[in-house]
Amino acid sequence: MLRGIGPLSASALAGIIGDGKQFRRGRDFAASLGLTPSQHSTGGKDRLLGISKRGDSYMRKLLVHGARSVIRHTQNKEDNLSNWINELRKRKHVNIATVALANKTARIAWAIIAGDGHYDNKRVAA
Repeated sequence: MLRGIGPLSASALAGIIGDGKQFRRGRDFAASLGLTPSQHSTGGKDRLLGISKRGDSYMRKLLVHGARSVIRHTQNKEDNLSNWINELRKRKHVNIATVALANKTARIAWAIIAGDGHYDNKRVAA
């Protein structure tokens, strides 16, 4: 079971992704939801700002709230995803970690649907 995805999020994802073939990769799907940083680059200098907030705001809201609930329950867990979240929270603000987890969740959901694969929690943050 993919953490942060409940019945509402799963049904909304199924409606948005469909078979997942309209996106070439998970990053394209996450960008369509507005979960990737907006980029302002010039002269070879890359500047990544906050999330773009373009795309489906309802799905983005569901993924962010799901990520927020996952982050609240990772302090005492020792799996790969919990370790990744806890290390990220040491370096970044909790809101940035929340959006990063929502981005990762969207990419994983796309990979599961587009690749007809199964969720393997050992490979999530490896």
